[in-house]
Amino acid sequence: MLSKKALSINPSPTMAIDSKAKEMKSQGLDVIGFGAGEPDFDTPEHIREAAFKAINEGHTRYTPAAGTLELKEAVAAKLKRENRLSYETNQIVISNGAKHSLSNIFTALLNPGDEVMIPVPYWVTYPELVSLNDGVPVVLETAEDNSFKVTIEELEKNTSSKAKALVLNSPCNPTGQIYSEEELHRIADFCSKHNIYIISDEIYEHLIYGDHRQTSTASFSEKAKEITIIVNGVSKSYAMTGWRIGYTASAPNIAKVMSSIQSHTASNPNAVAQKAAVAALNGPQECVEEMRIAFDKRRKYMYDQVIAIPHLHALEPQGTFYMFVSVKETIGKTFNGRSVSSSDDFASLLLENQKVAVVPGTGFGAPNFVRLSFATSMDNIVEGLKRIGSFVGDLK
Repeated sequence: MLSKKALSINPSPTMAIDSKAKEMKSQGLDVIGFGAGEPDFDTPEHIREAAFKAINEGHTRYTPAAGTLELKEAVAAKLKRENRLSYETNQIVISNGAKHSLSNIFTALLNPGDEVMIPVPYWVTYPELVSLNDGVPVVLETAEDNSFKVTIEELEKNTSSKAKALVLNSPCNPTGQIYSEEELHRIADFCSKHNIYIISDEIYEHLIYGDHRQTSTASFSEKAKEITIIVNGVSKSYAMTGWRIGYTASAPNIAKVMSSIQSHTASNPNAVAQKAAVAALNGPQECVEEMRIAFDKRRKYMYDQVIAIPHLHALEPQGTFYMFVSVKETIGKTFNGRSVSSSDDFASLLLENQKVAVVPGTGFGAPNFVRLSFATSMDNIVEGLKRIGSFVGDLK
């Protein structure tokens, strides 16, 4: 008999859609994928060169469990330079991607039955990792007319004596929305009052558009810093998804426990990738801005096209490279006699008939939505949206 806990975990729908699209492409089908959450750019050359150099110089052995001092120093310097936050290297833990960082956090924080509050829509992995670590995910409702942001009233309604942490993702995957500094202040004050940890997922902090800006709750006060655990990494900003380097910044006692956990579960992050991450954080940053500008151009085009398609609507993304599109008005319609009863049906019929892959919102806790990624070429976006428009136009 396999583990009941493990069997209860749902596979990642984003990975499933991406795998399905790649499988169809391998069969020679002209599939356009809006599913993958990774930049379509190559890792910048100076970062790749640092990896080649690391290999040639023999940096291929075990490193300290929580990462090299060199990379910890680079992370601490980045946090001070960009976020006005001061952390010592013993407060930094380098992991095998931000997802691994989150796993470490929940393992370190949670006792059986502890509750973790997660605003919906949420990134698909949050509740699964909480459950894997014997915690209880508590879903917090949000409203589209409030940009899918959690309110203090919702927090008050759902905070129990077992509440251990709140997950905040800003900019948010899948909605692309960003919490203002004022909103974050109110949340930080609430969590400070109730001694609730804030797990601040800031992986998309460099992908912000217009006049919006990202702020960390850790910057508000010493108390806020004490209860905030920052999660970040190099995957999204530097087109390094496959390199698997993430990191956390937290209170020393939490970092120490996460380091101990990681020493047994992973030994250490990839040695060569750590050298590459140092080059990413310490090296020229023009590459980040070039990618952001390209994403912004795609974002604007996608938004204009999506809201022009009958029965679809969306909030304009303020950050990330995702657009969360409501397909609620298509529910109950049919395509060639087949009913659309959920976003899963919408996504399945779209992939089958128009060869366009989108991620249904079910896995994000929002069954009337689909997520589109604009981390793909403009040519793909133009053709893919044309096919989506044709598909929706054929619904009866």
